[in-house]
Amino acid sequence: MIKEDIQTVFAKDPAAKTLWEVIFCYPGLHAIWLHRIAHFLWEHKLLFLARLLSHINRFLTGIEIHPGAKIGRRFFIDHGSGVVIGETAEIGDDVLMYQGVVLGGTSLEKKKRHPTIEDNVVIGAGATLLGPITVGRGAKIGAGSVVIKPVPPGATVVGVPGRIAGPDGARPKPDLEHGKLPDPVLRAIGEVLDRQSKLEERVRALERALPRPMALEEKIAPVTEGHIREALKEVIDPEVGISVVDLGLIKEIAVNGSKVEVRMVLTTPACPLVGYLVEQVRRKVAGLEGVEKVEVTILDEPWSWDRFARQGEDQ
Repeated sequence: MIKEDIQTVFAKDPAAKTLWEVIFCYPGLHAIWLHRIAHFLWEHKLLFLARLLSHINRFLTGIEIHPGAKIGRRFFIDHGSGVVIGETAEIGDDVLMYQGVVLGGTSLEKKKRHPTIEDNVVIGAGATLLGPITVGRGAKIGAGSVVIKPVPPGATVVGVPGRIAGPDGARPKPDLEHGKLPDPVLRAIGEVLDRQSKLEERVRALERALPRPMALEEKIAPVTEGHIREALKEVIDPEVGISVVDLGLIKEIAVNGSKVEVRMVLTTPACPLVGYLVEQVRRKVAGLEGVEKVEVTILDEPWSWDRFARQGEDQ
């Protein structure tokens, strides 16, 4: 089993280079080895010795594992400092846990009061899981999340309190790329704003269908870049809560009669809302009087937060 533990470190930590480094320099590994001895003593009713050994384990590694906790095979704690695992916690096989994770209880009664972690779960740094909940097989818990409800198998949970951000398919490696984790709150806000935009578009279509006096038709002025920028101030980027104009995402606007081309940049190359923002800009411009065709182009140029800050200071 010791050999299997060492192989697990090499499999789950790309920073592991040599056998001696793993044996002597991985507190997560030392904590698991000492816990197995403490758990053996606990199971044989040598409660004081078990608690004393777990206390020594905490002093040496910075990892607190109650001797009553049940831990499966190939469990790896990366970095480890600040990890707390309660008495009635149960951890399955092939679980990966990062520093600062807490498997805590929510009851003073002497019963099952800590989480159960099934096989192949990944728990990000600083995550807190409270109560006798079950985290299903293959689930991922994002860094800093606070989980107080059961997590279904294969789900990804992020936020405070933890929300299910979506299913997670088969993964060849138990990684946790936080930059790619979905944001359920942002997605919900985007859906609300998208529905609002669709309703506004329908209202504008109904208004256009109404008959107008001839004099009013003659007063309609051709659309200008200024009109378009003013209209686009109503398009909000849900990630930051700022309009795409004030944020500096609208780089250029080209007006050619009734045809308009809007050239945009993105805050990040992997912006999760690129499709949403493009559609919102297109709808907003298409709703202006005198516009018949709209084209939105994403430029391959970096967006600068410093430039946005300077624009705010100038205003």
